[in-house]
Amino acid sequence: MEDRAVALDKRFIERVNKQAFSDIGQGWEHQKLGLSDSDFVGMFESQLKSRLLDLESRKMRARNEGFYTIGSSGHEGNAAYGLAFKPTDMAFLHYRSGAFMIERSRQLPGETILYDMLLSFAASSDDPTSGGRHKVLGSKRLNIPPQTSTIASHLPKAVGAAFSVPLAQRLSLDSPMPSDSVVLCNFGDASANHASAQSAINSACWAAYQQVPLPIVFICEDNGIGISTRTPKGWIAANFSQRASLKYFYCDGRDILDCYKVSKAAADYARVHRKPVFLHVRTVRLMGHAGSDAEIAYMSKEQIFDNEAQDPLVVTAQQLIEAGLMNSNQIIELYQSMKARIEAIAKMAVTRPKLQTVEQAMASIVPPKLVVKDNQYLNLESRNELFKADKLALNKPLHMGKLLNLTLTELMARLANIVVCGEDVGKKGGVYHVTSRLVERFGPNRVINTLLDETSILGLGIGMAHNGILPMPEIQFLAYVHNAEDQIRGEAATLPFFSDGQFTNPMVIRIAGLGYQKGFGGHFHNDNSFAVFRDIPGLIIACPSNGADAVEMLRESVRLAHEEQRVVIFLEPIALYMTKDLHDTGDGLWASHYVPEQESKPIALGEITQEGEGNELCIISYANGYYLSRQAQKILMETGLKVRVIDIRWLAPLNMDAIIDKAKACRHILIVDECRKTGSISEAIMTGFTEALGHECPPIARLTADDCFIPLAGAATLPLPTKEKIVEAAMRLIGKELNQALLKEAL
Repeated sequence: MEDRAVALDKRFIERVNKQAFSDIGQGWEHQKLGLSDSDFVGMFESQLKSRLLDLESRKMRARNEGFYTIGSSGHEGNAAYGLAFKPTDMAFLHYRSGAFMIERSRQLPGETILYDMLLSFAASSDDPTSGGRHKVLGSKRLNIPPQTSTIASHLPKAVGAAFSVPLAQRLSLDSPMPSDSVVLCNFGDASANHASAQSAINSACWAAYQQVPLPIVFICEDNGIGISTRTPKGWIAANFSQRASLKYFYCDGRDILDCYKVSKAAADYARVHRKPVFLHVRTVRLMGHAGSDAEIAYMSKEQIFDNEAQDPLVVTAQQLIEAGLMNSNQIIELYQSMKARIEAIAKMAVTRPKLQTVEQAMASIVPPKLVVKDNQYLNLESRNELFKADKLALNKPLHMGKLLNLTLTELMARLANIVVCGEDVGKKGGVYHVTSRLVERFGPNRVINTLLDETSILGLGIGMAHNGILPMPEIQFLAYVHNAEDQIRGEAATLPFFSDGQFTNPMVIRIAGLGYQKGFGGHFHNDNSFAVFRDIPGLIIACPSNGADAVEMLRESVRLAHEEQRVVIFLEPIALYMTKDLHDTGDGLWASHYVPEQESKPIALGEITQEGEGNELCIISYANGYYLSRQAQKILMETGLKVRVIDIRWLAPLNMDAIIDKAKACRHILIVDECRKTGSISEAIMTGFTEALGHECPPIARLTADDCFIPLAGAATLPLPTKEKIVEAAMRLIGKELNQALLKEAL
């Protein structure tokens, strides 16, 4: 069977030349739709450019000069909403949106969209969007954050961005999106079934049902197939046309005039009413899913030919001829000249530099730092007023949960763009009351109770960060984040990388987690694995073991997000929230006074801490493990051992240099890791010592949790390290007999 790209190219010229048109168009007159002659012709040119880029991308792939062939053919009708929406409306696009990109670029002078897109096809480091890291559709100037192989994962953050527009106005923030902005996101009919799409659309309807302003247009480009799997006929309309608080529009994307008319109405409705819209656009997929996709394997020749007979470019050509704006010869001449132009630009693009070093590839993983205004500390009068309900608490040592609450209060008072969001964070104050009183102090616009959906919570945070808000989403329990981990891995953390640092979504994600809760919850409330975060480039993981550290590490986490645009996971050990004592009941050694920011000693990213100067044994741990190691340290020192204990504090990036520097002077090293043996951070620490010290490494061992989920009630600590197990492991490592009588007395 003839190559369908070649066939489609020839067939367009033949049909226009013979004026062999179909009856697809609705008969709209462009001027009655408010379209000027130049805009009508301009949209057609955008359609042509998109198609010809698709054809050229396949030629480039055949020559090994291009590396991505998922194209927009059949979806060129999205040029219509490239014009119908304002260039200031942020657009989250899927990969068949070439015509939209090109048409939006036509609205702003100085754009070199063809060259830019071909640089992206060629993976050139000159690509102004991704710097050669991926073929992306995106542009800072066009307000299009780049996406890659998007399967609906961009919809939750689109909802968050839309929510942020009226929110920023209510908070009187100086935000980058104009107050009349609409956010749009497009996706395919197959992607509409994805959990991320269902989550996003449901959350938008949930909010709008409660009269929360949410100016968003969901655009479902329905070509009836997902790679090779058919979408049931009528499914999209049946699924979305009657949804509560979701305004439904339908248009034929093959007919650019119909598409413009309806998409303009959809954009205007969302802009005026500030409500979510679902725009259902009929499209047709041409040339298969990608260049490597042989449609003949799952479609008949008749089906393929029928799709090609619905070519939207031919429909627009017919409309232009009937409007008297162009004739057949002029259209063919435009097509051929544009093809030659794109071929010439492609020859230039493939010669441009590529990424040559790992340093170049990694350069945008960590986003650039911002120059921010100096935020003044709270003065005594302001602090006393802010904490008047906690006046008594300020005069005594406090546990971690309360100290975190006071720190959140202080940070929100100092930075007006911080918004806390999550399930139950409002009046209830969270499951463990860490957000207690925040809603009374700062109001429901800054302390947002969300629906029970982690994908929506994180999407809300990512989207708000696009609009100058500093989000602090809360995930109630560590195990719950697995429902939505792609929002962190595939969206939040990758955005600087794929945009060459031009787009960022800084935030501090607070998560209650780890084990040792007594008599409560089982695995889903005692999840002792954070491995899901550890291999995400650029992500920061903070994990305090005590209240004093929690205060300073939360301040540093917010600074990292606010000034350095970082995404931070702030992992809070649940079992230590209310802990005040270390060794004996009432000793108060794990409680701390609240220290105002201007009087405090900051803890920088990567800064570890050490307790004790002993050089016979170094115990390395974090969170609950550090707490238990401190208990074990006392017992071991009572046997005559000289012991130091290190708290890692920052679990990513792991500061191995500092850890090794503190530990290498010791004759033995024990790593205590409360997470499971397989996939835990102790593996990385062991490797780090071996790589750095080689044969000079002191004898080293690790004590971890077993590869087991956490059981309920009294059995909850069975798979976990305990102070008894730490003492036994230490004595075993050193090679000394354990005095059971002394141990029993110490315990």
